[in-house]
Amino acid sequence: MKGTRVLLVDDEVDLTDSTKTLLENRGYEVTAVNSGDSAIKTLGQERYDVMVLDLKMPGMDGISTLKEIKKLQISTQILVLTGHGAINTALEAIELGAYDYLTKPCDIDELTEKLEDAIKKGESDNKKPSLFRALNNVIRKK
Repeated sequence: MKGTRVLLVDDEVDLTDSTKTLLENRGYEVTAVNSGDSAIKTLGQERYDVMVLDLKMPGMDGISTLKEIKKLQISTQILVLTGHGAINTALEAIELGAYDYLTKPCDIDELTEKLEDAIKKGESDNKKPSLFRALNNVIRKK
Protein backbone atom coordinates (compact mmCIF):
# COMPACT_ATOMS: atom_id res chain seq x y z
CA MET A 1 0.00 0.00 0.00
CA LYS A 2 1.57 3.25 -1.13
CA GLY A 3 2.83 5.42 1.70
CA THR A 4 2.72 2.65 4.29
CA ARG A 5 5.55 3.06 6.78
CA VAL A 6 7.53 -0.10 7.49
CA LEU A 7 10.32 -0.63 10.02
CA LEU A 8 12.64 -3.54 9.20
CA VAL A 9 14.61 -4.93 12.14
CA ASP A 10 17.25 -7.56 11.42
CA ASP A 11 20.93 -7.88 12.31
CA GLU A 12 21.70 -9.12 8.79
CA VAL A 13 22.58 -5.84 7.04
CA ASP A 14 22.51 -7.32 3.53
CA LEU A 15 19.02 -8.70 4.15
CA THR A 16 17.63 -5.41 5.44
CA ASP A 17 19.26 -3.44 2.61
CA SER A 18 17.89 -5.68 -0.14
CA THR A 19 14.43 -6.01 1.44
CA LYS A 20 14.28 -2.25 1.95
CA THR A 21 15.01 -1.67 -1.74
CA LEU A 22 12.43 -4.23 -2.87
CA LEU A 23 9.73 -2.75 -0.64
CA GLU A 24 10.53 0.83 -1.64
CA ASN A 25 10.19 -0.20 -5.29
CA ARG A 26 6.65 -1.31 -4.40
CA GLY A 27 5.78 2.05 -2.84
CA TYR A 28 6.43 1.45 0.85
CA GLU A 29 8.30 3.96 3.02
CA VAL A 30 10.95 1.82 4.72
CA THR A 31 13.40 2.37 7.55
CA ALA A 32 15.89 -0.40 8.31
CA VAL A 33 17.70 -0.87 11.63
CA ASN A 34 19.93 -3.70 12.76
CA SER A 35 19.14 -4.24 16.45
CA GLY A 36 16.30 -4.39 18.94
CA ASP A 37 17.64 -1.35 20.78
CA SER A 38 17.64 0.67 17.55
CA ALA A 39 14.08 -0.48 16.83
CA ILE A 40 12.83 0.75 20.22
CA LYS A 41 14.60 4.09 19.76
CA THR A 42 13.22 4.49 16.21
CA LEU A 43 9.67 3.59 17.28
CA GLY A 44 9.95 6.24 20.00
CA GLN A 45 10.71 8.90 17.38
CA GLU A 46 8.45 7.95 14.47
CA ARG A 47 5.16 6.16 13.82
CA TYR A 48 5.22 3.01 11.71
CA ASP A 49 2.30 1.02 10.36
CA VAL A 50 4.14 -2.31 10.43
CA MET A 51 7.39 -3.58 11.86
CA VAL A 52 9.12 -6.68 10.45
CA LEU A 53 11.11 -8.08 13.38
CA ASP A 54 13.81 -10.76 13.31
CA LEU A 55 13.80 -13.02 16.37
CA LYS A 56 17.45 -14.06 16.50
CA MET A 57 19.65 -11.01 17.01
CA PRO A 58 22.60 -10.34 19.29
CA GLY A 59 21.87 -8.12 22.27
CA MET A 60 18.14 -7.46 22.51
CA ASP A 61 16.53 -10.32 20.59
CA GLY A 62 13.12 -10.17 18.93
CA ILE A 63 11.17 -11.51 21.92
CA SER A 64 12.79 -8.96 24.27
CA THR A 65 12.11 -6.22 21.71
CA LEU A 66 8.49 -7.28 21.45
CA LYS A 67 8.10 -7.27 25.25
CA GLU A 68 9.56 -3.76 25.42
CA ILE A 69 7.21 -2.51 22.68
CA LYS A 70 4.27 -3.96 24.57
CA LYS A 71 5.47 -2.37 27.83
CA LEU A 72 5.79 1.03 26.12
CA GLN A 73 2.33 0.57 24.52
CA ILE A 74 3.62 1.38 21.05
CA SER A 75 0.88 0.85 18.51
CA THR A 76 2.21 -0.87 15.40
CA GLN A 77 1.50 -4.19 13.75
CA ILE A 78 4.40 -6.62 14.02
CA LEU A 79 5.43 -9.37 11.64
CA VAL A 80 8.06 -11.73 13.00
CA LEU A 81 10.84 -13.27 10.89
CA THR A 82 12.20 -16.59 12.03
CA GLY A 83 14.76 -19.07 10.78
CA HIS A 84 14.21 -22.80 10.70
CA GLY A 85 13.63 -24.41 14.08
CA ALA A 86 12.36 -21.27 15.79
CA ILE A 87 8.64 -21.78 15.19
CA ASN A 88 7.96 -22.17 18.94
CA THR A 89 9.54 -18.77 19.50
CA ALA A 90 7.47 -17.30 16.67
CA LEU A 91 4.33 -18.64 18.34
CA GLU A 92 5.46 -17.06 21.61
CA ALA A 93 5.82 -13.76 19.74
CA ILE A 94 2.23 -14.06 18.50
CA GLU A 95 1.09 -14.66 22.08
CA LEU A 96 2.90 -11.41 22.95
CA GLY A 97 0.96 -9.51 20.29
CA ALA A 98 2.76 -10.03 16.98
CA TYR A 99 0.33 -10.21 14.07
CA ASP A 100 1.94 -13.12 12.25
CA TYR A 101 5.27 -14.68 11.35
CA LEU A 102 7.28 -15.54 8.26
CA THR A 103 10.14 -17.97 7.87
CA LYS A 104 13.49 -17.06 6.37
CA PRO A 105 14.28 -16.87 3.56
CA CYS A 106 11.14 -14.92 2.80
CA ASP A 107 9.70 -14.35 -0.68
CA ILE A 108 9.00 -10.66 -1.32
CA ASP A 109 5.49 -11.40 -2.61
CA GLU A 110 4.68 -13.32 0.57
CA LEU A 111 6.11 -10.49 2.67
CA THR A 112 4.05 -7.83 0.90
CA GLU A 113 0.91 -9.97 1.25
CA LYS A 114 1.51 -10.28 5.01
CA LEU A 115 2.26 -6.54 5.23
CA GLU A 116 -1.06 -5.73 3.56
CA ASP A 117 -2.93 -8.10 5.88
CA ALA A 118 -1.26 -6.53 8.92
CA ILE A 119 -2.10 -3.02 7.69
CA LYS A 120 -5.77 -3.96 7.27
CA LYS A 121 -5.75 -5.46 10.77
CA GLY A 122 -4.24 -2.26 12.16
CA GLU A 123 -6.81 -0.10 10.40
CA SER A 124 -9.59 -2.33 11.70
CA ASP A 125 -8.24 -2.12 15.26
CA ASN A 126 -8.04 1.68 15.04
CA LYS A 127 -11.70 1.90 14.01
CA LYS A 128 -12.91 -0.06 17.02
CA PRO A 129 -13.82 2.24 19.87
CA SER A 130 -11.59 1.79 22.86
CA LEU A 131 -13.12 1.11 26.26
CA PHE A 132 -11.94 4.57 27.33
CA ARG A 133 -13.73 6.29 24.42
CA ALA A 134 -16.85 4.21 25.00
CA LEU A 135 -16.94 5.18 28.68
CA ASN A 136 -16.42 8.84 27.81
CA ASN A 137 -19.36 8.69 25.41
CA VAL A 138 -21.57 7.20 28.14
CA ILE A 139 -20.49 9.86 30.64
CA ARG A 140 -21.11 12.71 28.19
CA LYS A 141 -24.63 11.47 27.49
CA LYS A 142 -25.59 11.70 31.19
